[in-house]
Amino acid sequence: MKKKVTIQDIADALGISRNTVSKAINNADGLAEATRERILQKAVEMGYKQFSYFNAFTALSGADGEARLSPGFQGEIALLTTIFLDQSHFASLMLDKFQREISQLGYTLNTHRISREDLEHGTLPVTFLPERASAILCIEVFDKPYADMICALGLPTLFVDGPVKHFGAALHADQLYMDNTGEIARFVHDMLRKGCRNIGFIGDYNHCQSFFERYYAFRGAMLMAGEPVDERFILRDSTPERLAESLRALDRLPDVFLCANDFAGFDAIRALDALGKSVPEDVMLCGFDDCAESRTSRPPLTTIHIHTQIMAFSAVHLLISRMKEPSLDYRIVHTQTDLIERESTKR
Repeated sequence: MKKKVTIQDIADALGISRNTVSKAINNADGLAEATRERILQKAVEMGYKQFSYFNAFTALSGADGEARLSPGFQGEIALLTTIFLDQSHFASLMLDKFQREISQLGYTLNTHRISREDLEHGTLPVTFLPERASAILCIEVFDKPYADMICALGLPTLFVDGPVKHFGAALHADQLYMDNTGEIARFVHDMLRKGCRNIGFIGDYNHCQSFFERYYAFRGAMLMAGEPVDERFILRDSTPERLAESLRALDRLPDVFLCANDFAGFDAIRALDALGKSVPEDVMLCGFDDCAESRTSRPPLTTIHIHTQIMAFSAVHLLISRMKEPSLDYRIVHTQTDLIERESTKR
């Protein structure tokens, strides 16, 4: 069996630290762009799992770079993303299934990373050639002007999540989301029924449409129950340093924090631990995504599960039907989610 490539393997191959490789793969700040690109290229060359999508088109290419198309080849679907999607991101599992489905239909998936410079200057990735793409799949593209620029290319386009729709501004493209409201309303109702009246929210609700919908669902559920929201418990900046400062500044903690995603929940656990507070004894936590780490964190994190298989099938359907019928009205689809209760909300 082929040995699984790790971050340490990439670091050893380049003679740099594991932390530097981790920063590059997770698109963290504090790293020169040239260094980042060198690390990412090495990760692709070594076959690091989360970059398997890069090789979908390469596998069909000859040594001269010309495509060797199978008889059933239909075209390329270009994946545009601002980050590299590691195994913790819900879209990683979704793309595994998506790629298998489109390959059976004769399409390849070719990934192009949108750099910070591309976002700042409104330029497309140098590797992306619109004339070679049959359709575009956007993941983690949350900058509204940049998203509008992609839509203006005139190609069938699907956004998995997307920019916040301020004042109702919509994208001229199909959009796919997980259900960000139903299970959050259920969670808030369950907490209120258990006597937890003070519920807070951690996360920047203007980061993306899904975060906004989760925050909106939280406030809506509180409003419908006739319960006020204590604005002190709305912590928008969930970066570890700022989150620790915000928690330290509180004269008391709420009964429970609802976090915009699991990673905000993990940061909250660490920040609370540094303050000598424990979960769930001092405050309960709920995340969103049900990433693998949510099951092994200490304590295991209550979260909301995203069904990646139905998201993959929905993505295929939306893109293929758009390619066949370009004049269809734009569609917004939400797929089922489920509340998963674990120790972080049990007292």
